[in-house]
Amino acid sequence: MRRRNPLVRLSQAVLLAAGCLTLQGCLVGAVVGGTAAVVGGTAKATGAVVGAGFDAVTTSDEETRLKREREQRDYEREQRRCEQRQRQGRRC
Repeated sequence: MRRRNPLVRLSQAVLLAAGCLTLQGCLVGAVVGGTAAVVGGTAKATGAVVGAGFDAVTTSDEETRLKREREQRDYEREQRRCEQRQRQGRRC
């Protein structure tokens, strides 16, 4: 059996360690990148939900105001009709 040179064994160990560290750096980068993507996606989704909720409240308030104005106009129109009928001697 042949004996190997200690320098060859040392260089193999150094190459193996360098390869492991390189792969570890790749894995850490992938995990950090994936986590950042998830956090960014969550923040984007949360912003969309909050924005939609604000739009819904604004729309609801505007619709409520328009409905009240329409009801007020209908009431005033009915009051005028009733007064006109009373002047003609009829019931409302």
